[in-house]
Amino acid sequence: MPRVSEEHLERRRQQILDAARLCFARKGFHDSSMQDVFAESGLSAGAVYRYFKSKDDIIAALATQTMIELRGTMAEAISAEPLPTPAEVITLIARNIVARSGPEGPVRLAPQAWSLALVNPEATGYVREAILAMRGVWEDYAERMRAAGWLPADADTHAVAVAIIGLLPGFILQHLIIGDITPETLARGVRTLLPYGESAAQGG
Repeated sequence: MPRVSEEHLERRRQQILDAARLCFARKGFHDSSMQDVFAESGLSAGAVYRYFKSKDDIIAALATQTMIELRGTMAEAISAEPLPTPAEVITLIARNIVARSGPEGPVRLAPQAWSLALVNPEATGYVREAILAMRGVWEDYAERMRAAGWLPADADTHAVAVAIIGLLPGFILQHLIIGDITPETLARGVRTLLPYGESAAQGG
């Protein structure tokens, strides 16, 4: 397919996502309909359904887009010199999450997307790809920690990534539902459990 056509398709897809985000901000996720998305985007039903089969698919795509943005933030953090500690990386990501989790923030779509992924094959693809990509960045970070001597030379960096990535969904759920957790609270816990590099970071 010609490059121009691919770019046009991606712009149209993003146009739909931007329109849906505005609808969700205005009326909430549950009260927004596909008809609202059609009107906001200025596109016909057929044009929208070419990209997304349902509102659930749009929710999954928006949530995944947010995860991609978080992944970019993390990828930039772990490439820094000197190597940031686990608590520093977690704090950066958690603050990013909080900034995107206002009353109609895109982070609020994440739990809905996870639920959809269990029953909706289209959503499964979006969410699975996002999780695997994020886990891959954590594995890159674990490899850097191992190279820095923060982990044993024979450390299983894949297993480390699998364990660390589990912190984020827990933080998101506690932040959105309970509301009594902050990035700093999470960082203190991580600093206690994973104190790697802390003495160096503090100049000790």
